[in-house]
Amino acid sequence: MCRYAETVYKVHYVCVPCRRSGKHAWDGGEHRCPECRAPMVFAGHDFAAPPRRDGSGWAAVAAVLAAGLAYDGFEPCGCGREPEFRPRKSAEVRARRRVAERTGVSDAEALAVRDPHDLLG
Repeated sequence: MCRYAETVYKVHYVCVPCRRSGKHAWDGGEHRCPECRAPMVFAGHDFAAPPRRDGSGWAAVAAVLAAGLAYDGFEPCGCGREPEFRPRKSAEVRARRRVAERTGVSDAEALAVRDPHDLLG
């Protein structure tokens, strides 16, 4: 049975400059940051915001969202769950970007792999 077919779930939206996140209906509308009033970015169903004082964590969030990735682990219909890796610290982002530069893969592809050396393979 499809998880998302029966229940409407709210999804996470993020304002990286303000380091704020919130859950809003997934309605395709524009959700604005309560602090700066800028449009918030869709972050997915499984986003867990780092603490506001964690600059490294928020830098990783900014890199993941800028690459066009989201924090989702469910299939689009919600039936299956495949946990997806996303870097949690800026050091993990740097390591993946270095390997991506050497191998010629996109940032999005490099940020989505658990071990960056799998790209060298």
